[in-house]
Amino acid sequence: MYLPDFKVEQWMTDYEQLAIFNLTDTCVDALSLQDLLDFQKVDCSSLSLDYGEICGDKELRKEILSLYSTGTIDNITCANGCLQANELVMHTLLSDKDHVITLAPGYQQFWDVPKSLGCEVSIITLQEKNNWMPTIEDFKDCFQENTKLIIINNPNNPTGTCLSQEFLEELIKLCRQKNIYILCDEVYRDPMVQTYSISDHYELGISTGSLSKMYALAGLRFGWVKANLELIHQINVRRDYSMISTGPLVDKLACIALSHKEEILTRSKYIIENNKKVLKDWLKENPHFTFVFPECGSVGFLKYDFSIPSKDFALRLLKEKGIFFVPGSCFDLESHFRLGLGRNEENFKNGLEQLSIWTKENME
Repeated sequence: MYLPDFKVEQWMTDYEQLAIFNLTDTCVDALSLQDLLDFQKVDCSSLSLDYGEICGDKELRKEILSLYSTGTIDNITCANGCLQANELVMHTLLSDKDHVITLAPGYQQFWDVPKSLGCEVSIITLQEKNNWMPTIEDFKDCFQENTKLIIINNPNNPTGTCLSQEFLEELIKLCRQKNIYILCDEVYRDPMVQTYSISDHYELGISTGSLSKMYALAGLRFGWVKANLELIHQINVRRDYSMISTGPLVDKLACIALSHKEEILTRSKYIIENNKKVLKDWLKENPHFTFVFPECGSVGFLKYDFSIPSKDFALRLLKEKGIFFVPGSCFDLESHFRLGLGRNEENFKNGLEQLSIWTKENME
């Protein structure tokens, strides 16, 4: 099974620790362990560090279920982050000669993992002139007799595209006719704002999520899958080969977070909305940059009109100003940077100011 370098993740690994102004991480500014424990005083000193409940603590799965409108805790299984949750779904469902449809720019996992399994993959290219939104006709044009799975990210990384309920209902209608699964990575979903989830409305809909992005707890490495009972059983069989459990310590901390989701998500929304205001004002003074503002989520794609490759531009900014971006080249699209909207507010504002200074000194 061959997998190429994961360009976005490799870039983050190689350069993130050099950043002074991290403007590209898509997680909301991280909570500390103490921040989390301040929500709910618990004594973990007597917690038995065995495997715990293999599919996830029951109380934790009840908290995850509260993010959705249908199902029981048996429709949920846990994983080490959304990345692994997606992988478990793909490895469980897909086999040689299946056909997969996904979107680009997007997350490289969605096409290269299926390709590594021998699948044929059709990629729908999103257009900035259409606000990065696909059409139903785009999907219709890709359908084949052996189409097994559609993979989408809602909201999308890196564009911030948020597919509407009307669009998803139309897509479900088409997929139901052909018994096609839909995997929706909802890691950027804010359930207080974006109430529609694919697994609540389609029997072959699969939702994955985690605490990494909107919940500001990437270091817990906690994620989940919600799907029909048959598929969850199949995934749980596969989990025994790859992870066994997430463990009682992570489960306990994740349960605290989700039992205080309103407070955490309110904090995240406050940070993101303030950074959007800062960015809107900054764009007025920096006409070489444009941005399609996402309706929800913590990520978007910042476009520039300078004639410099995005990799070279990003490396110069990092070396000379400590400004860190993932270049558009990591998404096979030039003249863009991935911009994270959930970063520390002061760092975000100062980073943009330093970007203005650098471009005026070097590019104009």
